[in-house]
Amino acid sequence: MHSLYLRIFVLFWIAMALIVGGSIAATFTIALHEYEPQELQRRPSAAIQASEILAGGGITALKSWLDANKHAMGDRDLFIVGPDGRDILGRHLPEGAVRRLEFIDREGVAGMEPRGFGHPPPGNFRPSHAAPQIVAADGSIFSVLVVPRRPSIFGALSLPAISLTILCIALIVSALASWWLAEHLTAPIRRIQEGARALASENLEVRVSAGLEDRKDELAVLARDFDAMADQLRANRSATTRLLRDISHELRSPLARMRVALGLARQPPADLTRQLDRLEREIERLDSLISQVLKLARLQGTDALTERERFDLDEMIEEVVRDANFEGATKNCRFILQGAANAAILGNSELLRSAIENVLRNAVRYSPGDTQVCVSIARLSSGLEILIRDRGPGVPPVDLTRIFEPFYRVAESRDRDSGGEGIGLAITSQVMKSHGGSAEAQNAAGGGLEIRLSLPESIIA
Repeated sequence: MHSLYLRIFVLFWIAMALIVGGSIAATFTIALHEYEPQELQRRPSAAIQASEILAGGGITALKSWLDANKHAMGDRDLFIVGPDGRDILGRHLPEGAVRRLEFIDREGVAGMEPRGFGHPPPGNFRPSHAAPQIVAADGSIFSVLVVPRRPSIFGALSLPAISLTILCIALIVSALASWWLAEHLTAPIRRIQEGARALASENLEVRVSAGLEDRKDELAVLARDFDAMADQLRANRSATTRLLRDISHELRSPLARMRVALGLARQPPADLTRQLDRLEREIERLDSLISQVLKLARLQGTDALTERERFDLDEMIEEVVRDANFEGATKNCRFILQGAANAAILGNSELLRSAIENVLRNAVRYSPGDTQVCVSIARLSSGLEILIRDRGPGVPPVDLTRIFEPFYRVAESRDRDSGGEGIGLAITSQVMKSHGGSAEAQNAAGGGLEIRLSLPESIIA
């Protein structure tokens, strides 16, 4: 059972079945015990009356008397069984009457004085432990049976002992079922609670799903989700620490070069124009880096796409490709646009433009001269796909997913003059995620790198 609902449902019905079954068993047991002594006390009186009727009027009078008195005892029935083993009125004998007749056959007739009567019984009356017997004038022996009716469950419930027994059964069964259910539910909850407190204390190594591997219910799923959350928090802390370290390193580099340029400018004779140009370039690089970091931080926030607009995707990509061709003209690197979306997009046009520009700039940066970069657009059942393929050296397989991390550079492109700051593809990845899409990279057959940008069908207007 993989659901708490099913477990609670089954446990409820098991408890109900135990309570009802135990109550019925206790009811019949106590009721039969209560009725039996009264039946035994009344048995001699009915048998003596029957013996007197038989002695005075014969079998015909006995049948008439029995027919008039067969239900006279209220909660029990009177049977008179003849030598043939059948009731003289032809009624079906209950199981209790049949067993008593078997006792008579085994024990025989024992002379005993019936209790509760102040005068001796008639001569044709023969007492017995199982059932008294009466003898007709021709010597035929008849057994007198007073059989309690099987008690009604509703009538028996009026007995104090039965009500108390049912109450005890209900309390015991419900207490055991509630205890098991409470332990079954609260054990993982307590573990998750302790784990939450540990996370609040910044202990990101805590895990709570150990020991719940065999359980498939909602609490086990919650425990595994808790562990996944803890893993993600630990990864986020590591990423934040690494990002802060990388940002500090990136900011320190232009500042160090600015200090050098400032120091050279102060030494006579100094080429002030050259050093001021150097300072200006470093300031621009620093400003660009800060702008990109702020953009990445905004994309990772909750208000990344508060501003949405409807725009033509084909028109926007054509503008980006034209700008990229202008930028790649220095290397004779040409961009070719293939396919069309033929659709309007509901999103942030500036962010999507920036995401695609970052990929195209990387393609210009790493592609050799006199090459082509192919930009293709395809409409799929799942949405839109933009594929950008350059003719550069590609990326080692182990780095294909990491190139979308902030400040990550492939080993061959660690130089900032050729490799950039390492934040452009991170912005691209976050922009696509904020639009419900994704950014993926793979090495193309025949050389070069392919960047696949996907947009979902839901943002197509």
